[in-house]
Amino acid sequence: MFGRWLGNRTNRAQRTNPLAAVTLPPSAGVLSCRALDPVNEPVKDAEFAVSDAMGRKVVSGGADPFGSFVTTVPAGEYRLAVSAEGYAPFHGSASVAASGHASLGDVMLQVASPPQLPARGDWEIEPTHSSIAFTARHIGLARIHGRFNTFAGALRVADRIEQSAMHVVIDASSIDTNVKMRDDHLRSGDFLDVDRFPTLEFYSERFMHRGGSRWGITGALSLHGVTRTVTLDAEYLGVGNGMEGEPRAACRATTELHRDDFTVSWQTMLARGIAVVGSSVKIDLDVQIVPKG
Repeated sequence: MFGRWLGNRTNRAQRTNPLAAVTLPPSAGVLSCRALDPVNEPVKDAEFAVSDAMGRKVVSGGADPFGSFVTTVPAGEYRLAVSAEGYAPFHGSASVAASGHASLGDVMLQVASPPQLPARGDWEIEPTHSSIAFTARHIGLARIHGRFNTFAGALRVADRIEQSAMHVVIDASSIDTNVKMRDDHLRSGDFLDVDRFPTLEFYSERFMHRGGSRWGITGALSLHGVTRTVTLDAEYLGVGNGMEGEPRAACRATTELHRDDFTVSWQTMLARGIAVVGSSVKIDLDVQIVPKG
């Protein structure tokens, strides 16, 4: 199967008549759509995905500055999915004829209801269903994946979620990259120096809503005896119930740390011929919280 994305066509004549600007392969046609918000403004960050009758993705891409998406596909039956941050997804279908143009026209995306926020009060991280993982480069070579196996955290949810507070403590010695020699080295004075600095701690009192399910959580991270300001790019996943009916909430978050910011010197490691992990580390958190008992 083949598909060609033409989402950056911005000339008016091309938008109104995509066939005028496209040389079609044999037995192919054009599929187009434009995403608008409830006040008829283009949704410039809309994403489009076209699947065939078997559910296989044929082509995908983003909208042009006018919210439009135009693609060539083999003649056939298709499903089109349109998504954008903060909007409910749209699904439509179209039949594309050889040398023909199937247009779904203007699709109005509806603003999605934000996920229910956790109730006011004290919550704690449920470690069984949470993880703190990281990815680093092996000095420009393969990626190293690891995690911290032992951690705890508490969240105090305020009446205004922006005024909530969070405190997370990570056991530095629980670092695990699945290679004992490397993990022992990471625990040593060359890196985390866990004998002197047994924990990593993050404390935040600044929650910023970025729209939809996106949040920024800014706080102080203490690592290797140094404290720096760090912002987590978080996606709030909502509230649900556990197997025994207990309420719980979940989110995912990422950030990137630079080891030199915490006096874990990359240059020093290279000068000594030590090549373990690169100078920056991506952190991925997948967290569930439950009411504090």
